[in-house]
Formats: sequence, C-alpha cells, structure tokens
Amino acid sequence: MSIKYIPYTPETIEGQALLDNFTRTLRYKGNYDIKGKLVRGMPLYEMQTVETVGEAEKAKENLVIRGECVSACAYLKEKGILVDLIYIDPPFASGADYSKTVYIRQNPKLAKALKQAEEELDIEELKSFEEKMYGDVWDKEKYLNWMYENLCAIKSVMSETASIYVHLDYHIGHYVKILMDEIFGEDNFRNEIIWYYYNKMQGNVNRFASNHDSIYVYAKSDDFVFNQIREQRESSVKQIKRIWDKASQKLVNAKDENGKVIYQDSTEKTVDDVWRLSMLQPADKEEPVGYATQKPEALLERIIKASSDENMLVADFFGGSGVTAAVANKLNRRFIHCDVGINSIQTSRDRLIAQKDTPASFSVLEIKDGISLFRNPVQTMEKLKSLVPGLGKMEGLSGFWAGCIESIKDGTVPVYLPDLKNSECKILDKPFMSRILHEHLGNLPFNPSRVIIYYVDVADITELEDFVKADKSTLAKIEFRDLKQLLDEIVIEDSVDFEVSEVQEELIPEYKVTIKSFMSDRVLRHINDYNQKCELNSKGKKFKPIVISEEGLELIEWLSVDCTNAEGEWKSDSEIKIDKLGFVIKNGIKTKDFWDAEIKSEKKPLRLKIRNICGDESVWKV
Repeated sequence: MSIKYIPYTPETIEGQALLDNFTRTLRYKGNYDIKGKLVRGMPLYEMQTVETVGEAEKAKENLVIRGECVSACAYLKEKGILVDLIYIDPPFASGADYSKTVYIRQNPKLAKALKQAEEELDIEELKSFEEKMYGDVWDKEKYLNWMYENLCAIKSVMSETASIYVHLDYHIGHYVKILMDEIFGEDNFRNEIIWYYYNKMQGNVNRFASNHDSIYVYAKSDDFVFNQIREQRESSVKQIKRIWDKASQKLVNAKDENGKVIYQDSTEKTVDDVWRLSMLQPADKEEPVGYATQKPEALLERIIKASSDENMLVADFFGGSGVTAAVANKLNRRFIHCDVGINSIQTSRDRLIAQKDTPASFSVLEIKDGISLFRNPVQTMEKLKSLVPGLGKMEGLSGFWAGCIESIKDGTVPVYLPDLKNSECKILDKPFMSRILHEHLGNLPFNPSRVIIYYVDVADITELEDFVKADKSTLAKIEFRDLKQLLDEIVIEDSVDFEVSEVQEELIPEYKVTIKSFMSDRVLRHINDYNQKCELNSKGKKFKPIVISEEGLELIEWLSVDCTNAEGEWKSDSEIKIDKLGFVIKNGIKTKDFWDAEIKSEKKPLRLKIRNICGDESVWKV
C-alpha cells in the first residue's frame, strides 16, 4: 500500500500540436486539495535497502532501484533528488516477446573429468531453455497513455539544465515525438539522432531493410549542458580554419595578413545526428552480459559525454542491462538504474561489481509496491488462474473476468484478477471500482450474490469498502482479496544442504561453505515443461532431454555469504558467479577455474544467499 501521493501537476506546454487519438489519463490521481481541485500524484511507497556495495557514503549517491518508473520518481522527488541527464530505452510497442536464455551450469562433481580448465565448451552443446522476460505487446492508446504518465513523472525530477534522450524505433517513435513536444515544449526539442547499425543483417525482406533506431533529445530549458563531440576521420582532409568573432558573435573564416583564407589539415570532425559507430552491434557479442535488449557502451558513452559533466547525476528508468549505470560510473558520473525486472537488477548489480578498473559504490533498493511478488508478470499471468481454488471457465463471460467459482452457498461467483502485464491494473481505486460496479457487473449473464475482486495495491481498503456500500448499485457482496497473499502462499522456496568448516590457507584461517545439494522446484518445473515440449515437437526423432543430477548443483548461478549482518540489509563479503561455460567469477574477477561447490570467506559466515539459474534468490542462516 502506498504511503502517500507526491503531487505533480503535468505542466504540458500550451499551443503545441496534440495527438487526438488517445485520452490523457493518469492512473494515480492523488487527493483533492483545499479548493477541491484534483491534484495529480505519484504513489510513494516504502523503499527498502536490500544491499550496499562499496563505500557506504558514496553508495547513497548511486542507486539501483527495483520498481516502476513513476514510483521511483516519487521517491526521488520526496528526497529532493534532481537528475541532470536521462536516457531511457522503453518498450517499443513492437509486438515482440523477449526471452532470457537460461543455461544449465556444469556439475562441480564432474569438473575434474574435463581435460583442462582452459578448454571452452562449444556453445551449441550447452543445455539451455528459454524463459519469457516480458512481452512488448501494447494497445497503442494504452502505450501512449503509459508513456505520457512516465514522461510527466520524469520531467518532475529533472534539473533545470537537464536533457532527456528517448530511444525508440519506427513502431511508435513518431507518436512519442509529438507527445514530447506537448510535455517538454517544441522549442526544447534538440535533436532526432539516427542510430544506424550498418552491420545488422535482416536477410531477404520485401522492402528496404530497417537498420536504424531514433533517439529523441529534449532539454528542460534553454540553459542545458551540451559538450561538442568530435571523432577521428578515416583520413586527413584540408578545410578552412574557423575562428570565433567576438564582434559578430559568429564563427568566421580565419584569414592571414594578406586577407587570404587559411586552410588547415583536419584529422577530426564534429559528430552530427547520424551515428554510425564501428562494432556497435550486436552489443551482446562484444560486451556480453546475457540481456535480450542490451545496448552497446559506445552509444551511451557518446550521450553521457555530450550532455553531462563529471559528478552529475545520470538516470535510466528502464535500465535493462545496466549499460547506462556502467558507463556513467566509468565516466565519473553518479547514476540511478531503475527497472521492474529482477533479471535487470541482478545483471546490473553484477556488471557494476565486475568493473574493477572503476569500482562502483551503490545501494540496491526495492520499492515495496507488489512488483517483487511476481518476478515475471508474463509467466505469472499464464499460471495465475490455476492458483485460485475452484476457478473455472463460463460461457458468455467477458474477458474482464478471470472465471467463476461454483459455491453451494453463493451459487456462481465471478472472479476478477488484475492483469499484471498492464500497469494500469496495479492499483484498485474508486474510479476503477465504479467501472466494475456500473459496467462489468451489469454485463454479467446472471445476478451474482457474491463477487471476488483481487487487487495488487489499494489506497485505502476501508474507504473502498465504504464506497461500495454507499453505491447501492448491486445487491452482491463484494469480497476484496489481496493478490500478494495468494502469490505468497504458492511460493515454494529453493532448498539447500550445506556444511561450514574452518580451514587453514597459508596459515591464515578461512571459512568454507560446501554446497552438498540444491533443489529448485520452480526451475525443475521449467525444465520438465521444456522436455515435454521438445519431445512433442521431435516428430519421432531422437530427443535428448535435460537431465539434472541428484545433487542439483547445476541449477546454481550465483552464491554469496554475508559475514557482517545476521539479518536485514545484505552485505556480500564473498561471492561467486558461475558463467554459462561453468567458469568462476570470484568477487567480480573472471577466472578459468571451474566451480568446486564451495565458497570461502575470511570471516565466519552468518548467512548464505543462492541465486538459481532463473534468477530467484533465497537466503539461509548459517
């Protein structure tokens, strides 16, 4: 439940061209002021510090936040934090589904059987399956309304000298451009940058191949940061020397004492708005972090250098692979990485820790808004209906209802489940409840005596119950249920068997945690579904299923021990990540060693945390 609403009245610019094919509404309507005028508000939720990495004081300035853009902006505004540069790479409304390839790790018990640790396996031989991360599937009107709300929230935390770069493509970019004219002002439009990835192969298509994205650049005001970027020419050229003339306040041709124009050799040129950078794509091949929509560091380096100075604050509210935070840290800028996906948070955290040349200090925060309770909305929606006891289908029921429960006492009971893929359904408020009472209940093919409404978040449940009683438009009893409790009840924690021992390493005492076995019900169900699907599609051909050993150690991607805190905020005193080839990354440093099912620490461990290959993390006391 939100703590309060942080007011932000959208200050759209008058006199701009407007899109008229969608209705501008904001999910979060806040409260009425003393004059009875509705004040738009961003919901402020409790923020939990999950982990602090590096120096404690510096970590307060750099944030990795799990949560929605609007909720993150509410937190920043409440804290008085202003951002100097924003880059966002939101969904493109492309209709694509994005998946994460999940690799089964090498069993440490079999590592000794390999010829030598340096021998890399053929990537095609690695056992893997795919897990949906999110679907970029949108109704155009809902997408534009969602972007309108996010952009208004972002504008509210921009400093007066800030710029925003919005990365899109041909699917929706032209609509968002007009939307940004409305929000930021046509006069504050600075550039449409064409990112041309010339080495992307599309194969045979019956049109000109689409080999570029568009990046729209706006400033908050006329007083904005811009540093001219220059790049090397392929070969030197002769060009006229230009100098600044104070009298005319213009660049003019330089001339010698005889009045002749001066020419000079030029090995550099000023970067224009078409960016064709070598080795720019694909980023996942050049800078692999295993993220589906990863963007290259060269792209963000150019943006950050152009529109910020050292120690300024750079934010990405759809952070993805963490490239913005990683590059900002390398360039001595402060950073904010925000994303709803747990895979994004884990990828970015691990990526920042691996930056040994420029060690990052940062805090990992989690907005307690219900997002963490369903780590993958796409998959959860596929399973959700099966989690409600007795829920079944009914002919003639609209798609608004998840189904019905047959009750001896109450007869047929319709059930509403919020669509976790649609952020508009996240909060249950009085306007939405009014729609249920007057529109959706009225369209039912029967008169129910009881209705079950599940919710993710609600401003005030007592106020909502009183609203329903006062409405009197239905005789049905409305029963509100917290969806978070339902999800909590069906979560099956991973299990681990381990032992702790004290060892001597070169006369220095060390502690060793040995993982004897590990099991993850969720991952095993994924593997079982994958095996069944492949067997059905094999059409009689020999199919080799994924088989997990009795110890189950192949299901571990990362583990850490906390020797500082017995509870609360996590402090990673020693950690190991196992890459998809089975090699160990120890405290951010890559090695050519295979994991031996152990993790060591200088101090006695108090807690053990393990991340399975699908990204779920569990903690055990040692």
